[in-house]
This record gives sequence, structure tokens and C-alpha cells, in this order.
Amino acid sequence: MTKESVDRDLIRDLADLLKNTDLTEIEVETDEVKIRVARQVSAAQVTVAAPAPVAAAPIAAPAAPAAAIAAAPAEAAVSANAVPSPMVGTAYLAPEPGAAQFATVGSTVKEGQTILIIEAMKTMNQIPAPRSGTVTQILIEDGQPVEFGEPLLVIE
Repeated sequence: MTKESVDRDLIRDLADLLKNTDLTEIEVETDEVKIRVARQVSAAQVTVAAPAPVAAAPIAAPAAPAAAIAAAPAEAAVSANAVPSPMVGTAYLAPEPGAAQFATVGSTVKEGQTILIIEAMKTMNQIPAPRSGTVTQILIEDGQPVEFGEPLLVIE
């Protein structure tokens, strides 16, 4: 077997594992190769899953749709300017404990400026601002685990 066919088989196995589990990302690394397989969960799947528990409680049902409708525009407004997490890991707002944060609400950031760090597989990954602007919201806490695609902060 060639190395290429082994890599293809490994990728297929990892993709099958993602398909058969609730995982959204798998990464395998050896001395010769590093393979990362990831999938995104669509917003439609999340939206469909959220109302299901509400339907089980008939008394709360009339209030729940109104709350869901009110929450949807707020989420849409946040997601339009939100900076999504590029990976799964632990997010840190400062370079080290006790140090000043990279960005705070109201601070101005420039495109490419480090706005936080995500630790993944014992590696500290600096996350740059995708655009220049003012930080209007920080949606995570220091040291919080984050998922791929999760909104981290909002830059207007």
C-alpha cells in the first residue's frame, strides 16, 4: 500500500467516525502527516432541535415561540459582525493570567491584530481580527471552551 492510499483510507475512516458520532472535528498527527477532518453543524439543525422540548410543555408553548422570534433577530445581528472561532479549544482573552486583555469592549482593533488566543492540543493559537473596527461585545469568558464556528466577539 502506498502512503497516499493509507492517507485516503484514514480520511475516510475519520469522516465515517464524524458521521456516526456527535463530533464536529477530528485531528490526527504523526511525524509524517497531519490530518484534520471537520464538519459544520448548520443553523437549521440547531433551530429545529431547540423547539422540540418546548412542544412537550403545552402550557409554555404559546410563550416559547414569541421568545424564539424575539431571540432570533438578536442572534442574527450578533452573527453578522461576530468573529467565529476557527477551531475547537480553550479561549483566552489575555496573553497570560493577570495581563491586560488583547481587546475590551469599546476598544478599537485593526485587521490582523491579535484579539484573543485559543489553546488547541497544547498549542497557543493567536486569533487575528478579520477586520478593523470597534469591539462592541465579548461573547465568551476567559478560559472558556469554544467550538468551531462559535461567535467569540463582535467587531462593528
